[in-house]
Amino acid sequence: MKYSKATNYALHTMVHLALVPGGKAVGVEYLAQEQKVSPTYLSKILTKLVKAGLIESTPGVNGGYRLIKQAEDISFLDVIQAIEGTTTLFSCSSLDHEPLTFHKGCYIQKVMLESEGKMKNELKNRKISEVVEAAKEDKK
Repeated sequence: MKYSKATNYALHTMVHLALVPGGKAVGVEYLAQEQKVSPTYLSKILTKLVKAGLIESTPGVNGGYRLIKQAEDISFLDVIQAIEGTTTLFSCSSLDHEPLTFHKGCYIQKVMLESEGKMKNELKNRKISEVVEAAKEDKK
């Protein structure tokens, strides 16, 4: 399983925004420079985070992006789903073929959905604040 690079940049952006003192707005140019990615590409990612209600955009000279919620209220799953969506990772291709199916669907799909549920639960319980705290400790 592999998440897109956009998810990688989104998670790093969220941590960076959480580390900004006083919740000041940060411009896309600066965020892009920090991650060595094009501002245009990062803008598309930031738009998804805004639509998901995780960050807000403030226009103007002193504008930029900032967290809407506290870092301890933002899960890894929140960010991942903002970028990747909420569809399942696996879709059974043998729904009509015996012996891989049973009266309620695909055996393989059942195992995959149960496992994915456990992973989602773990990611839901892991917060951006964990990484923020680790980063602060490294700076000491």
